[in-house]
Amino acid sequence: MPIKGFTCNLRVILAEEKTRNPAFTQKRLAEKINLSRTALNALVNEKSLPSFEVAYAIASELNRPIERIWVKFDDRVEV
Repeated sequence: MPIKGFTCNLRVILAEEKTRNPAFTQKRLAEKINLSRTALNALVNEKSLPSFEVAYAIASELNRPIERIWVKFDDRVEV
């Protein structure tokens, strides 16, 4: 259930992280932000929406602005 007018780049960003660091996993990210792996997977697959706190934690842990993860269609930026 994507937010109308927004797209989620989390899947691409996590793939980039895995390329940079082969030890990176969704499970470890989920543990670091105190989220279940199932919940993180639902966000990655756009089956659920994050709370602001979760979106902020993900952006902080990935060292990216929230606007690069959840992007307005008319404001797309390179990831």
